[in-house]
Amino acid sequence: MTVRVLLAMSSEKSLSEILVKDIMTKALISVDPGTTVFQVAKMMEQGGIGAVFVKKDDTTSGIITDRDFAIKIATQKLSIETPVEKVASYPLETINSSESILVAAGQMSSKKLRKLAVVEDSKIIGIITSTDLVNQLAK
Repeated sequence: MTVRVLLAMSSEKSLSEILVKDIMTKALISVDPGTTVFQVAKMMEQGGIGAVFVKKDDTTSGIITDRDFAIKIATQKLSIETPVEKVASYPLETINSSESILVAAGQMSSKKLRKLAVVEDSKIIGIITSTDLVNQLAK
């Protein structure tokens, strides 16, 4: 069942009142663009996370996700020594922390994304994932 169907089945008023900042993950991991995909994979495995931000000169500009490993790295048979900047997704897709989770779900659905960086005052403060949305619906 898709998120769109689940959202339609839920009380739209209550979901529209839940903000991105209420369910986002605040713990973020970022790496330098020159970090290898092997190093990133180890971080993801050890941290039990599905995404790492790419940050250069104090500016977060991209993201590498577990899906990138399957789609970009495995299918192109890239070396594990490939710098993460070669496979990360740019530009970073963001959403404001004060938006409702319905807006986040709509943005994810229309752009076929599973993760959005959460911004506040032009600064990345968290990440919201499709799993976060599903977990919220399950409550």
